[in-house]
Amino acid sequence: MEWRKCYLDMMLVPTALMITMAYHAWLWNKVRTQPFTTIIGTNASGRRFWVSAMMKDNDKKNILAVQTLRNTIMGSTLMATTSILLCAGLAAIISSTYSVKKPLNDTIYGAHGELMIALKYVTLLLIFLFSFLGHSLSIRFMNQVTFLVNTPQDPSSIVTPEYVSELLERGFILNAVGNRLFYAALPLLLWIFGPVMVFLCSVAMVPVLYNLDFVSSSGKQKVADKIGSDASTLV
Repeated sequence: MEWRKCYLDMMLVPTALMITMAYHAWLWNKVRTQPFTTIIGTNASGRRFWVSAMMKDNDKKNILAVQTLRNTIMGSTLMATTSILLCAGLAAIISSTYSVKKPLNDTIYGAHGELMIALKYVTLLLIFLFSFLGHSLSIRFMNQVTFLVNTPQDPSSIVTPEYVSELLERGFILNAVGNRLFYAALPLLLWIFGPVMVFLCSVAMVPVLYNLDFVSSSGKQKVADKIGSDASTLV
């Protein structure tokens, strides 16, 4: 009868993952096509201007640039440390026979066999490992930017504000990927208690992420007015 109990796991968990993946695919398309309607695109544009301003007036703003990047690196370091600690905890649970591996299978739907329990913990372990990888690579790019943003401007130098901005954006993209993987682990963490919780949590996360990822209606109107004024200026 165990294989019948996994029907809900086979239906709800992939559906929940598809909902999350579909939302982020749509978000990525919006960032590529309409960047100023999203927080990600708006912040990316602001960071490009920031890099240009820091490198243009480097003698006065070099300390400000380093301190700002240091704070960003500290945030990525915290998330990377949290991810690897959770990985260590999950690895300890997988390798042990402690009773915490047994979920509350008396009141929750879904399969709770040994194979399913191992699949749940291994999936969580992989998600946190990839989150750690994203944050680690983000720290690498941020450290490079910390040095290059203070490079003296030389017409013959290949270290231009555009190059530094590209490195900075790669770091922030990897940081965002690490954060999103960390967020995706929350519904999967509830999979320990059953697939229904995974589905409900994934559905609830979509409107929350939407409000965090997209600018408000007033912000969209300001963007539209700016684009219209730029168009009229060109004419």
